[in-house]
Amino acid sequence: MKKLSVADLGTLENYQQQRPAIRRAIIDHKKNRRVPLGPNASLHFEDYLTMKYQVQEMMRAERLSDDAALAEEIEAYNPLIPDGSNLKATFMIEYPDETVRKQALKNLIGIEHKIAIQIEGFDPVRAIANEDLERSDGEKTSAVHFLRFEFTPAMIAAARAGAAWHIHCDHPAYQHSLSPLPEETASSLSRDFAEQSLSK
Repeated sequence: MKKLSVADLGTLENYQQQRPAIRRAIIDHKKNRRVPLGPNASLHFEDYLTMKYQVQEMMRAERLSDDAALAEEIEAYNPLIPDGSNLKATFMIEYPDETVRKQALKNLIGIEHKIAIQIEGFDPVRAIANEDLERSDGEKTSAVHFLRFEFTPAMIAAARAGAAWHIHCDHPAYQHSLSPLPEETASSLSRDFAEQSLSK
C-alpha cells in the first residue's frame, strides 16, 4: 500500500477549506474498519487514508507548514500503513469509568499478544504488538496498542475469494470473538493486501 509523503498532504489552507468533506468521507471509511471485540475493546484497522487524515489533523492542530516538521510526523505514522502482506491496527481498551479502567488494565497485562485473526481454513494469525516500544509492564497494560498481522499468500487469496474472517481474544480475563466479520469490513480489509503479495 502507498505510503504518505509531504506532497500528499497539500497545504494547510487547502485542507482547512476541504476539511468538512474530508471528515465526512473519513468517518464513513472508518465505519467498516472498526471491529468491536467484546464490550470493552476494539480494533481500528489503519490504512493510507486514515493515516493521511491523522497527519492532516495534526498539521491543522499544530499549524504545521514546514516540510521538515511534516516529514517528521509522516515518519511516525507511515509504519501504521499496511505493507501489502499484512494488516495494521490500533487496539483500544475502553472502560469509561476511570476506576474500573485502572483495575482492568492491571488484569489485562499481555492482552495485546492474545489477539488473532483467522481466515477460514487456515491457522489463526496472532498479533505482533508494539514494535516501536513496549506498552505493558509487570503492573499494568496500556489502553492503546499497535498491532501487525502477517498473512501468507494462500490466506490472502482465500480472503479475496470470500472466505470468512474471524477475530478473537483469548486472554484469560477477556475472552471475546467476532465471527464472522461483517462482509463490508472483510471487503475493506482485503483491499489492504497488495496484488504482488499473492505471488510471494
